[in-house]
Amino acid sequence: MHPDPSPAHAGAVSVVVIGHDDAAHVAGAVSSALGQGPAVREVVAVDDCSTDGSAELLERLAAAEPRLRVVRLPVNSGGCGTPRNTGLDAAVAPYVMFLDSDDVLPPGAVDALLAAARETDAQVTGGLCVRRELPSGREVPWEPALYASPAVLARPADRPRLVRDTLSVNKLYATDFLRAHGIRFPDGRFPYEDMVFTARVWAAAPRVALVPDRVYVWHVRRAARRLSISLDRAGVDNWRARTHACRTAHAILLDAGEKGLARAVRAKFLDHDLRMYVRELPLRDEAYRRLWWAHTRAHLAEYDAADRSGDPASPGMLLARVLLASPGPRDLPRLRELAARPARLCPPYARTAEGTPCWSAELPEVTLETLPERPVRLLPLAVDAELRPRTRLLRLRLHELYGAVGRAGPVDAEVEWRHRDRARLVLRRTVPLRPAADGAWTAVTPVPLERLAALAAGAWDLRLRLRFRDGASRTVSAHALTGPGLLRPRAVPSARFGLLLTRPYATHGGALALRVTAGAQGAGRILAGRLRRWLP
Repeated sequence: MHPDPSPAHAGAVSVVVIGHDDAAHVAGAVSSALGQGPAVREVVAVDDCSTDGSAELLERLAAAEPRLRVVRLPVNSGGCGTPRNTGLDAAVAPYVMFLDSDDVLPPGAVDALLAAARETDAQVTGGLCVRRELPSGREVPWEPALYASPAVLARPADRPRLVRDTLSVNKLYATDFLRAHGIRFPDGRFPYEDMVFTARVWAAAPRVALVPDRVYVWHVRRAARRLSISLDRAGVDNWRARTHACRTAHAILLDAGEKGLARAVRAKFLDHDLRMYVRELPLRDEAYRRLWWAHTRAHLAEYDAADRSGDPASPGMLLARVLLASPGPRDLPRLRELAARPARLCPPYARTAEGTPCWSAELPEVTLETLPERPVRLLPLAVDAELRPRTRLLRLRLHELYGAVGRAGPVDAEVEWRHRDRARLVLRRTVPLRPAADGAWTAVTPVPLERLAALAAGAWDLRLRLRFRDGASRTVSAHALTGPGLLRPRAVPSARFGLLLTRPYATHGGALALRVTAGAQGAGRILAGRLRRWLP
């Protein structure tokens, strides 16, 4: 999409920037909005009763910038909804978009959205958001499939996957459209307010344009003293707030007659929200797990037959079936593997007395009869990985899955090491998969520790591309085996560097990853990092 540089675009957009006690970042957000050029008529900065000097900083900026207006709320609202609504009420341009104080708009974002909106007469125009991990700078696109190419939709129901993009900030809205339909954010403290706002937007059936341009950079600061709502998931109240937002979004769409979109909201909950929180369950204490389990079962009990009409062996649906079948927490390590991306269904592979595949001998009612019928590219294949840095060998073991793997005929595995923060750094090696006596398939390959360390210190993720006899392939991560001598830091002699410091570890999803750094300088960085974590 090539922006139209004509003067007709001048002054068409109001950007609403909201913030609370974020003096360290708010100027950067405002600058990125003003830097969009003449298309931005105004930046409305709404300060939610900050006490750290944010409002005074904004006032100083506004004194030198006529396009910047500052609105100060006298009482902190406790959430993002009220300041956004305040900014929306104050906006005077034909189009409006929203920006959080700790994020930025990339150059050209407003022009790309505005050009598409006017060329297609769209009331809502969305573009690609990227999550940027700080301080590393690693970027992960948000719902990239939606924004792979330009598209125009007469109504949201033409692409139900829209409900998966619950962000409000990567979109440009016709101001009159929002006001005519009374579309606002929930006021006060309402975590996950974006889910409800976007449901209200889709319920109004706007004409929608989608562009492949990067239009929003979402900064993720996991080490911040005050975590954002999306990152602060340690308490069960966060999960209750998320399920409440999902339930509210579902009701809004159902009341609007958008049954397909409402069903897509619940499908998204199973495939995204549920899987994300299940991956973290093993990290929580017993009290949290029991509260979480009981609340989730009550939420899933609201699902009707149509909501459960999808593939019963899909990861999200299978997680829900196990939860509903068990009154208390169980099988958490195995559930974590199933919730991973890609999903892994680890042994044991049980059968009912009649021979039907099932979750376990204790839960035979959770049947898996459709699982072996899935194409191999959709199977939750489980590969165990054992890495011993001293031997510099990686051992892989692909498990049989009710005969489906054997029928597909494994041929080889492409072993990929990809740097966590520098995605372009990749090392690959293909190794044959050989049948074992117990029906599994195994492979052994050297781990290029020196090459990894030479390319970049830090974390390297392991991915495998399994290839089969008929040409089909399946990309999987590998389950990190634990045991004596495994997943421990090791100092390994190196002819090139003198010393390599290595640490195989399991990610939150249970996958194997490897940290590696070279020499005394690397050792110093590791020790300094440990001291920072230990000291208050």
